[in-house]
Amino acid sequence: MTSEKPNSSPNAYLLRCSLVAALGGLLFGFDTCVISGAQDQLKTLFSLSGGEQGFMTASALIGTIVGCLIAGKPGDLYGRRRCLVISAVLFFVSAIGCGLAWDFWSLVIFRVIGGVGIGGSTVICPMYLAEIAPAKWRGRLGAFFQFNIVLGILVAFLSNYLIGLADTGALEWRWKLGVEAAPALAFWLLLGAIPESPRWLVMRGRDAEAETIFAQTGAGAGGDAAAQVAAVRASLRAASADAAAGRAEPLFQKKYALPVFLAFSVAFFNQMDGINALLYYLNPIFTMAGFTKVSGDLQSVVIGAANLIFTMLGMVIIDKVGRRPLLLACAAGTGAALLGVAWIFTVNQHQGALVWLLIGYIACHAFGQGAVIWVYISEIFPNAVRAKGQTLGSATHWVFAAAISWLFPVFAKDAGAPGAGVPFYFFAAMMLVQIAVVLRWFPETKGVPLEEMQSRLTARQNQPPK
Repeated sequence: MTSEKPNSSPNAYLLRCSLVAALGGLLFGFDTCVISGAQDQLKTLFSLSGGEQGFMTASALIGTIVGCLIAGKPGDLYGRRRCLVISAVLFFVSAIGCGLAWDFWSLVIFRVIGGVGIGGSTVICPMYLAEIAPAKWRGRLGAFFQFNIVLGILVAFLSNYLIGLADTGALEWRWKLGVEAAPALAFWLLLGAIPESPRWLVMRGRDAEAETIFAQTGAGAGGDAAAQVAAVRASLRAASADAAAGRAEPLFQKKYALPVFLAFSVAFFNQMDGINALLYYLNPIFTMAGFTKVSGDLQSVVIGAANLIFTMLGMVIIDKVGRRPLLLACAAGTGAALLGVAWIFTVNQHQGALVWLLIGYIACHAFGQGAVIWVYISEIFPNAVRAKGQTLGSATHWVFAAAISWLFPVFAKDAGAPGAGVPFYFFAAMMLVQIAVVLRWFPETKGVPLEEMQSRLTARQNQPPK
């Protein structure tokens, strides 16, 4: 099989399926960042130390680790769409519970529940999008997930700002955390309008249903849905006799060494630029730099808007420029912006430039790391182990997200205090390491059909070092 040639546009049915499935990303973005606007009030209400504040914030990420670790097997057994429904229910329960939380530990428990939904969605949503999309559109349609993540982040910042203007007093944090119930309910209902993943149907022996969906979405190789079903079936047989018989195919074996390394690396470096620490603590970061609460809330909205705009640009070019160039260029840009932020916190001067540096930082992250991570992980594993590979990449992402989010308030200091710039210098240094790793090991994946990917990666893995 060869790479598919570009076509004019995906059809309406494929777009609808992709947009609905990717709404899991919107709930992901909203749920993870809405806490930023409630940080100061919750810290005062519960008299939290830096470590306790970090634990409260990271509690959702503890749930994401659990969710991404357990989502792969149900996704293989019961289908991608059914697991997305479960994630939607968890988002809804978490939002209602956080809004009604009666003490610190009840808030933590409901944030963990929401985190399980987030973790599950980061495994299932990208996998569903990769499996339903043709190779020629997989980058852009897969990036719908990241687009919705940053849209959710922007909506969370905007929601925080508007609720803050409403002057709801002691109830402000409850409204900020509870309003997520509305989009969670919408996601739950809309999932009834999309089909199951056709590649999952082939894995379960339901070839006729899969062929129908391939035909409806235009995802068949060269427009031939029957040929696409045959290609998926052949890839399962090639993976191993066990996989072809429906038994579990081990992920950790020599032939998958390169995809495993790539999934771990792209997820690891996605967090090593500090993205989740900066988003979760964006309002406190502005406060530490001397901004007022209202101005900090408003500038968070501006940064969220920049995140959305540059994610959209990344979506437009990801299938033209490719994954590897985006990672390289944007790691350099992100590192440079972080050096500027570190300098401001070190010398406690020129705070007016902070918002522009953070806009540059978020733009580079969105354009590169953000646009690439979920697409790349969903592409590099063959059908038989895609769920396990997605779980590995997602778990790596969330383990380091939890660690950084937990530790950031411990090391964060007001601008001008000794060591205030250290966290940002660390994140900048990690971007240099990422550039070296991508240059040495990361292959380009744009336009390569999923069923052809493993043979290319195996050939690359077996090449002697240069």
